[in-house]
Amino acid sequence: MPEAIVLINTDIGAEEEVLGQILNIEGVSEAYVVYGVYDIVAKVEAPTTEKLKEIITTRIRKLPKVRATLTMVVVESRTSKK
Repeated sequence: MPEAIVLINTDIGAEEEVLGQILNIEGVSEAYVVYGVYDIVAKVEAPTTEKLKEIITTRIRKLPKVRATLTMVVVESRTSKK
């Protein structure tokens, strides 16, 4: 299943509002408000690469208070053995 980590910059003070909107998008499995260069980090999963691209470009990037994004497509993933 294709996955991506999306780093998101929002308008100042809009982090919580955008986080709520992002968490309602189908395919977003996790999202966090963070400190640093970016405001939100989201994990997106989709059944195909085309669907992944569509979620990011037409759903996340077009949210009104999203200023910029940086997408990192996951090449390999592992889970903790805890």
